[in-house]
Amino acid sequence: MNPDLAIDLFKSTVVFALYVVAPFLGVTLVIGLLSSIFQSVTSMNEQTLTFVPKLVALAGLAMVLTPWLLRSLSEFAIAVLTRMGTLGH
Repeated sequence: MNPDLAIDLFKSTVVFALYVVAPFLGVTLVIGLLSSIFQSVTSMNEQTLTFVPKLVALAGLAMVLTPWLLRSLSEFAIAVLTRMGTLGH
């Protein structure tokens, strides 16, 4: 295997992983920030006020993004499997 091809494959895998995870991280960040602001304004220090909204938002986002995630993951897997034939040369 050529080292340049291996590096390129690793780079594309990492970039794709960030591409797939970015919406979930963004929603978690926004919900966490809003719940932290709410807790500091109301002086309520309840652990479930940060956990439950994040859990509900991520579950809803996963349901909404499932078709996109499946399509993206299958396209990436097909692209990697087709490139495997050139990795052996």
